[in-house]
Amino acid sequence: MTFVLSIPDALRQSVEAATGGRNTVLYDDKGLPSVMVVVPAFNVEDVDPALGSGLHPAFIVNGVAKREILIGKYPASIHDGRALSLPGMDPATGVNFETARARCADKGPGWHLMTNAEWAAVALWSHKYGPETRGNADYGRDHLAKHETGRRQDGAAPGATSGNARILTGSGPASWSHDGTSAGIADLVGNVWEWQGGLRLLDGEIQILPNNDAAATGADHSAASALWRAILPDGSLVAPGTAGTLKYDASGASGAGAPVLATAVTSQSNGSSFANQQYAALTATASVPPLVKLLGLYPHTASMTRGRLYMRNAGEPLPIRGGFWSLGGSAGLFALNLINTRAHASLSIGLRPAFVA
Repeated sequence: MTFVLSIPDALRQSVEAATGGRNTVLYDDKGLPSVMVVVPAFNVEDVDPALGSGLHPAFIVNGVAKREILIGKYPASIHDGRALSLPGMDPATGVNFETARARCADKGPGWHLMTNAEWAAVALWSHKYGPETRGNADYGRDHLAKHETGRRQDGAAPGATSGNARILTGSGPASWSHDGTSAGIADLVGNVWEWQGGLRLLDGEIQILPNNDAAATGADHSAASALWRAILPDGSLVAPGTAGTLKYDASGASGAGAPVLATAVTSQSNGSSFANQQYAALTATASVPPLVKLLGLYPHTASMTRGRLYMRNAGEPLPIRGGFWSLGGSAGLFALNLINTRAHASLSIGLRPAFVA
């Protein structure tokens, strides 16, 4: 029998050598490279035994356990219709949800827009094992550690409040990665919000694609998709519209005030109003199952100091996470914005590719 040693290309070889294999380079259907961070599978009890046991949902796709997921090291730039994870680029913005999904899915089988389950897994792991992740939340610098800066794409000085203060991907310090090292996932906090797959609100009802099925090739995220499931307070998944499912209510009139996890919407948005609260301070009038905490929809601890939840419980808002360059302490790993429809596009919203074999 003849054994053939597979030698990686020079770029992949150099990236893997520099990071001890924690980063690699994957190529899409057009041969375009993306630098990816390998996230090994972990169990729920590894991040919080109070949340149960077994694989975190991010590592289960269509019922199949995955030994790892690969997350774009950088927010995406777009070239030739493909979302690429590359350093030193101006992050792509001004894309709506469907365009963001297409720019990732069109790269080929396994490629997808980063999902909410994946983001939550990274955030939970980072909160447990890493230093607090900082980022571009103050016009090119961290809002507290102001000496930590990145290179603004508009050429302005960090802290200057004019212009679009996005930084070039990966140009901040190691403390702006999810594990505090140069091999971590960069720019999750601040800089630009990032569209996420597999989660939505429908008139306040929380709906998900189970586990990480949103990462599956061809997963149907359409408004009419039969894949959407609602969540009961015991954590079981049921058809949308089932009585007693978990919803985001609001503490104030007309859907304003603070979000409240509940089983009924008693204060619904008028279509323009929304509720918001620091993520760690969220409250509930319903039982909170571990699944909701594992998906980053309700705090598993009050010790997170950064990140805010924004919610509009009318229509079909889809998620963006992380915050953007001027949010200060409202940006963070657990920051979640459920205000915008799938058609919305903004200079403060981008995307990130991910891959599951």
